[in-house]
Amino acid sequence: MENINWSELSFGYMTTDCNVRCSYKDGAWGDLEFTSSEYIPMHMAATCLHYGQEAFEGLKAFRGKDGKIRVFRIEENAKRMQHTSEGILMAKFPIDKFREAVIEAVKRNERFVPPYESGASLYIRPLLIGTSAQVGVKPATEYMFLIFVTPVGPYFKEGFKPTPVVILRQYDRAAPLGTGKYKVGGNYAASLSAGEKAHEMGYSMVLYLDARYKKYVDECGPANFFGIKDNTYITPQSESILPSITNDSLQQIAKSMGMKVEQRPIPEEELATFEEAGACGTAAVISPILRIDDIDEDKSYVFSKDGEAGPTCLKLYNKLRAIQYGDEPDTFGFVTVIE
Repeated sequence: MENINWSELSFGYMTTDCNVRCSYKDGAWGDLEFTSSEYIPMHMAATCLHYGQEAFEGLKAFRGKDGKIRVFRIEENAKRMQHTSEGILMAKFPIDKFREAVIEAVKRNERFVPPYESGASLYIRPLLIGTSAQVGVKPATEYMFLIFVTPVGPYFKEGFKPTPVVILRQYDRAAPLGTGKYKVGGNYAASLSAGEKAHEMGYSMVLYLDARYKKYVDECGPANFFGIKDNTYITPQSESILPSITNDSLQQIAKSMGMKVEQRPIPEEELATFEEAGACGTAAVISPILRIDDIDEDKSYVFSKDGEAGPTCLKLYNKLRAIQYGDEPDTFGFVTVIE
């Protein structure tokens, strides 16, 4: 522990002191339990292993200049996990219990919250799985909720630099009426092949078009998409997009900065009119986009000619990070200060 080089942390897993668990049995959730074990004893016929009854969330805790620890938007993550649970018929984990579990996980691993000046943070991973043994396709009767935490480094090791993105029409992330709007592991498994191909081609990620018409912008695999033009923050509206808590936060900040916000279908050709573009999510907050290449159509949409992030992306990014670390007052009620 004493040897952690906070400034060299990657975005990966590290063993910490404790994880929090809670079991659902006979129609009710039990008490929170705490363990140092990193393993889950599980029946080989558990529904999460066979039928994908699994949901997860990702949020972060930050140590401020004042030494206080702030956790970003606990309740929104709890609500989104409940929404996912409704979508794939899992027992819903109560919001107040979710909040208590997050706070306990952070407190019991406080020594792993990176120092303020490191640029690193504590990543918090809630997980909900179906654990009852069955071989028929039906919802589980027993579930386990757990939270583990791990310190992670800043997403951008080289600074806040735009990267190239590619449209790959031969892949879909999710079906229009499928599980795209839920945070389930299957959506990420479905994106691995396209993501790997994009990386081999020299791109940071894939920008998916809608699965039905291949006409509208959907999302960037692990992150929501947004574009900036005419002092307006524009992000896609679609039944197959996961509602990003970071995207919602950026929209609120954009409005507070006097920008207009539009959530609506974005035809691919509108990309040519955007002054800036980015992908947003928990890991990076904003990943500014250098350009988007549509290789099937032999088109390229360029958002940065000098290789630097645009002024609006930078302003939004800095504002959100300042709230997370407590450098600016949280007028939105985004953070929970751990006492």
